[in-house]
Amino acid sequence: MTTYGILIFDGAEELDFTGPWEVFTASSMLREHADTVLLIAERPGAVRCNKGMRVLPDHTLDNHPPLDILLVPGGNGTRREVSNPVLIDWIRTTAADTAWTTSVCTGALLLHEAGPARGRSVATHYQFEDTLQARGDITVVHDARYVVDGNLITSQGVSAGIDMALWLIGRLHGRAHARAVRQYIQYEPAPPYLADEPAFS
Repeated sequence: MTTYGILIFDGAEELDFTGPWEVFTASSMLREHADTVLLIAERPGAVRCNKGMRVLPDHTLDNHPPLDILLVPGGNGTRREVSNPVLIDWIRTTAADTAWTTSVCTGALLLHEAGPARGRSVATHYQFEDTLQARGDITVVHDARYVVDGNLITSQGVSAGIDMALWLIGRLHGRAHARAVRQYIQYEPAPPYLADEPAFS
């Protein structure tokens, strides 16, 4: 069983987390509901996302079960949350105990501030690459949908999180499984995406 924890916060980009959510939940379904996918927020109650979607978390930062996978989305809210010591401390502490820590888009900013992305190679939204690189102690990889550096996986913006999530479930449960999930969600990029060729640091 794998427990996925997806962080949400006001201003999170919707597809940054709903794309991976679809991949992780479809993966669980194809594995006879073997896995758990949770939305986690700082406080209970609705989170208003970047384009207005309102989402209810399953847990808060202080009452979720142990996580195997942590996913941090991006969105305009990251610019505020980077100065939120409660959230940043939670990311730092939680990432220390997960098998994999992941981000989509500007979620890499929060991982840099919290520590897991420091000294690592990462991907982020193309419009944010120079800003993130300028923070120092990080190597931003250009023109890679997602980058794997040890147990850290970061992706470019928005839809790139789907690619990253497919690679991760392929790593966890095999390439054939990742391709079955890709077929189930009818994700058909052109050229075809095989879910097994990331950029490695």
